[in-house]
Amino acid sequence: MKLRVLWLGKTRDPWIKSGVAEYATRIRRYLPLTIDELKDEKDATQQEGRRREGERLLKQISPQTVLVVLDERGQQLTSVQFAEFVGKQRDNGTPELAFAIGGAYGFSDELRNRATKVLALSAMTFTHQMVRPFLLEQLYRACTILNNEPYHH
Repeated sequence: MKLRVLWLGKTRDPWIKSGVAEYATRIRRYLPLTIDELKDEKDATQQEGRRREGERLLKQISPQTVLVVLDERGQQLTSVQFAEFVGKQRDNGTPELAFAIGGAYGFSDELRNRATKVLALSAMTFTHQMVRPFLLEQLYRACTILNNEPYHH
């Protein structure tokens, strides 16, 4: 199974870039990982920006891709439950498991409806920039849980 993470907008802060690079390297020890940074909409209304960004994201994924969108109103899982979800996708032969991190105004209804799962990393709100290393850390943690390694305790 291939992992893919898609997000809108450039990663600007050096500490976030560093965290993204660190956890991407760690994840790639277990599964192939692609990270796609797509252009965000700056000169549009919130609704139009969500629509355009949603179209851009949808063009990037195949019909066979299992899509998870990150949204503060999504389902919250423990790290073990998240690992079980990732493991189930792997074991069911999912060719690609993709995670989408929206822009500042979230996702269009069309993209949300395409998703297999809408997931919240926390009940707290984080910037869409900060979510990037947080998600990658949880994907790495899921890999170590699935491999019975001591990272998660």
